[in-house]
Amino acid sequence: MIARLLLLLVAMMLVTSAVLRNAKSAPPAGGLLVVANQKEHTLLVVDPDNRRELAKIAVGVNGHEVIVSKDSRFAYVPIYGNSGVGKPGTDGSTIDVIDLQERKLAATIDLGKPLRPHRAEFGPDGLLYVTAELADAVDVIDPSTRKVLAEIPTGEPQSHMLVLSRDGRRGYTANVSAGSVSVLDLAKRNLVTAIPVAKSVQRISISPDGLRVFTHDQDAPRIAVIDTATNKITNWIELPNVAYASAPTPDGRWLLAVSMVANRLFAVDLQTQKVAQSLEVPSGSSEILVRPGGEIAYISGTGAGKIAVLDMRSWKMQQSIDLTPGVDGLAWATVQR
Repeated sequence: MIARLLLLLVAMMLVTSAVLRNAKSAPPAGGLLVVANQKEHTLLVVDPDNRRELAKIAVGVNGHEVIVSKDSRFAYVPIYGNSGVGKPGTDGSTIDVIDLQERKLAATIDLGKPLRPHRAEFGPDGLLYVTAELADAVDVIDPSTRKVLAEIPTGEPQSHMLVLSRDGRRGYTANVSAGSVSVLDLAKRNLVTAIPVAKSVQRISISPDGLRVFTHDQDAPRIAVIDTATNKITNWIELPNVAYASAPTPDGRWLLAVSMVANRLFAVDLQTQKVAQSLEVPSGSSEILVRPGGEIAYISGTGAGKIAVLDMRSWKMQQSIDLTPGVDGLAWATVQR
């Protein structure tokens, strides 16, 4: 009898141990943060709720940005090269494809020539659009065949960042040294116009309703507000410091703008177009991702190797996610069950 009870107890302990192991390794209910680390040449898979790195996958030199497929199965990392915009260095010509379930490199898309691909976005048509900086263009890629279908000219040099309208009709690029925004017709695959903005600009964002595009003057602390119906600047949002990047909240109420020179995050009330909040962020902060639901924002601190976490319900910074220097592009993946 005692032997039988001991065997039963051991069996229960083994089952309990297995359950605990599985629970510990299970992905978080909310989703995963996917982070490109340009200094380590890696892609990081991060549990944002428990603030821990789950996986690190090697990619090419260097991947600055990342986008995740609609089904959250694959992450796409354009391989830019080992330099900054307009600076000498290697010229990337590929996009690495990472399987987020297997957490390994699944494929590499060859773009056919040196392009310094940088920012990629998925359109509602299922195609992948990626800036092809050295070609003054945006490449159109079929992710199912992993082939380039077309190249849309931007008409301007250093087309670095890209946003798409929700309906998939228009694309907008921030052209750094040209200080302009190119407007692209994605269906016709041609250039509509280029909008002069400033001497130089960095990064770009679009309101959820697609009515406004925002880009950031690099010589003055202001954000250009572009009316997408007229393709003209309607006004400027004044800031305390020069902004590098921005991201709107899903409800269209707020525009979060990060200043790399001041290590500050500004929350702009888009009803008044005035700064309502100013918060400290890690050094070298370069990108903002607003989590689905719009209550949490993540800000990548490339220099500090930290991801700042902002709770927008209280407008307070939470405990950061400590990673390694070089963290840059951010994307969100829903949990695979």
